[in-house]
Amino acid sequence: MSGPLNNLEPIRWPAPAKLNLFLYINGQRPDGYHELQTLFQFVEKADYLTIQANQTGHISIAPESEIKLEDNLIYKAARALQQFSGTPFGAHIDVEKNLPMGGGLGGGSSDAATTLVALNQQWQLNYSNDILADIGVKLGADVPIFIHGRTAIAEGVGEKLTSVEVAEPWYVIAVPPVHVATVNVFTHKELIRHTPKRAIDQLLQGSWHNDCEPLVKKQYPEVAKAIDALIEYAPSRLTGTGACVFATCNNQQHAQSILDACPAWLNGFVTQGSNESALYKQLKLRNKK
Repeated sequence: MSGPLNNLEPIRWPAPAKLNLFLYINGQRPDGYHELQTLFQFVEKADYLTIQANQTGHISIAPESEIKLEDNLIYKAARALQQFSGTPFGAHIDVEKNLPMGGGLGGGSSDAATTLVALNQQWQLNYSNDILADIGVKLGADVPIFIHGRTAIAEGVGEKLTSVEVAEPWYVIAVPPVHVATVNVFTHKELIRHTPKRAIDQLLQGSWHNDCEPLVKKQYPEVAKAIDALIEYAPSRLTGTGACVFATCNNQQHAQSILDACPAWLNGFVTQGSNESALYKQLKLRNKK
C-alpha cells in the first residue's frame, strides 16, 4: 500500500438475508460433503454494518456480543482480508443485527460477505469478486453467494453459481424460537440424500421443495407448527436447513394480511424478494460515482 486512505468516513452497508427457494441433496461425497442443487434469492430484510476504515491496523466490533471476537465471522472476514492483502489498514465496525441466528437466512455468512466487499472498497484493494469469494468460502459455504449478489442456482457443494432471473414476490417469513445447527442436519442419518440432479431449465420449471424440511420438522416441532400455520394461507416451506419458514405471496398487502391473521405466538416479518441483493445495488451505485 502506498499513501493514506482516501476516505476515513463511516459507510453503512447492508448485509441482506437470502432464501433457498428449493434445496435438493443429490448425494454425499467420500469427504463427507454433500452435492446439492439450490436456488438462492435475496430479500430486502438485512443486517447493517457501519464501517469506518482506519490507518492503525486495528479491527474492532461494536456492540460486544456473547461470541468471542476471534470466533465472530465479521472479525474473521476482516482479518482474512487483512492477512491475504498484507494491508496495514484496520477498521471499526458497528453491527445492527436484524436477522436471526440459525434461521437459514444466511445472516452470519451475509455479514462476512459484506465485510469483505466493503473493506475491499474502503481499503482500496480492488480485488475481484472471484478473489473475495475464494477468501469467503473458507469462512462459510454460503459466503460466495452473498459476494455474487444475484439470484443464482448453486451446485456442487454450493460453489458453482449460475445467475438466473425469477419472480420477485413478497414473502412472509416466520421465525420459530429455535436454533437449527446446519451440521446436525447434514450429519443426520434420516436426511434425504438421493434427489436426482436436474438441468437448470428443469429445476426452474418444476414444483419446488426442500429436502431438509421433513427432518427439520421432525426434530423441531416449532418449525412444523410454523409451517402448519402459514400453509393455510399460502405455499410455505423451510429455507436452507432452517429454522425460518417462508410463505410466497402475491403482493405486499397479501403478505401483510397473512402475517396479521397468524396466531400471536408466530413471530415473523414481511419482505420482498430481489434478484439483486441490497449490497450489490449499493456497490453498483458507489462504482458509478
